Amino acid sequence: MTAVPEGLPFTLHVYRLLTALAAPLAPALISHRLKHGKEDAARLRERYGESKVARPPGPLVWVHGASVGELLAVIPLIERIREKEFDVLCTSGTITSANLAEQRLPPGAIHQFVALDAPRFVRRFLDHWRPDLAIFVESDLWPNLIMTSAKRNIPLILVNGRVSERSFNRWRRIPGTISALLRCFDLCLAQSADHAGRYRDLGAPRVTTTGNLKLDVPEPPADADDLAALTAAVGERTIIAGASTHAGEETMLIEAHRRLRHSFPRLLTIIAPRHPDRGRGIIEIARAADLKTRLRSRGELPDADTDVYVADTLGELGLIYRLAPIVFVGGSFASHGGQNPIEPIKLGAAILHGPHVWNFAEIYAALDKAHGAEQVTDVGKLAVRVGAWLKDADERATVVAAARETVTMLGGALERTLSALEPYLMQIRLERHDGDA
Repeated sequence: MTAVPEGLPFTLHVYRLLTALAAPLAPALISHRLKHGKEDAARLRERYGESKVARPPGPLVWVHGASVGELLAVIPLIERIREKEFDVLCTSGTITSANLAEQRLPPGAIHQFVALDAPRFVRRFLDHWRPDLAIFVESDLWPNLIMTSAKRNIPLILVNGRVSERSFNRWRRIPGTISALLRCFDLCLAQSADHAGRYRDLGAPRVTTTGNLKLDVPEPPADADDLAALTAAVGERTIIAGASTHAGEETMLIEAHRRLRHSFPRLLTIIAPRHPDRGRGIIEIARAADLKTRLRSRGELPDADTDVYVADTLGELGLIYRLAPIVFVGGSFASHGGQNPIEPIKLGAAILHGPHVWNFAEIYAALDKAHGAEQVTDVGKLAVRVGAWLKDADERATVVAAARETVTMLGGALERTLSALEPYLMQIRLERHDGDA
């Protein structure tokens, strides 16, 4: 095991030791995750820092994000880095994010599952890829990855950084630990002034506010044939949607449908769960409410009698947002901090959300203040607002216009982030040029 870097707090010494000792147990952990559908059987070696893919010969920028949300936010940034003729390695930790990477990463960008955060696996990963720059997205801070990269003099930059109030209070209990990790970063680019202040309070030495990259994401794509087929299937029906929903939220949407269907007899509710493997369970909830259902993962399309259509597939929210004039954004009734409202707004949907939106607190606050979205606190208010917007297309259009104006006003994080990265990219190019000379 590599010697522990000097000056680390006791907690990180212990973490490094425990993860080194636990490394022999990694196959059991991976096997357990594989049985629960959380690993790709064909790519398990990547979790141990191994790869079948050769490192590209030129300068390599490594971008790491935890899962789908982080990857979606940073794909436009990866595209711009690729345009500058840098090779990009993108790592993430979930199957859903790997599927997204396959669909959305630009040509020439490589995706790998992130190595487990044990010293031997991290060393193997870094020995193989030898990145010239490491970019971590938002808040997925793995101590061994960070400390070992810093020890190898790989510049580390945190982009789209955020620290929720809950995480901030937890980190303050062990201030030396988070301070030591943040000092490894050359630069922290925060989503907002509030997040920047928290990073400074936690010990980050260089912090800049660049804004939220998720405001600059493009409209999600939709397969033209699939869109045509789904559009034909729903015809002229009245549609509402619940996107990226969590357990409990589907029950509320189904109850709202029951309350609304007498006023809107041709109502179709589309539910896209955050975790597609929950689709069959949602079908059972709807059937228990005496509603007719169809499941997209079975290749089914809604027919004239379908009440609830469960879109339990990956990468197809672009289809739903193009059809539904009203979208409830999930994770906001359930205590998950809310999901991203930007994509449905860009495709013209009016947004409803619950009270728990701390993951996107600034965005939702701005939207609500501008009347570009509306918070609902229970199923009764959800049904009332959906019904009102379905009856009043002009009010709905006003909400959508306010939302789009707010998103435009808050945008620009991509260009500011690129400007902050440019000196590091230039330095990599100069060092490579000098090395080749």
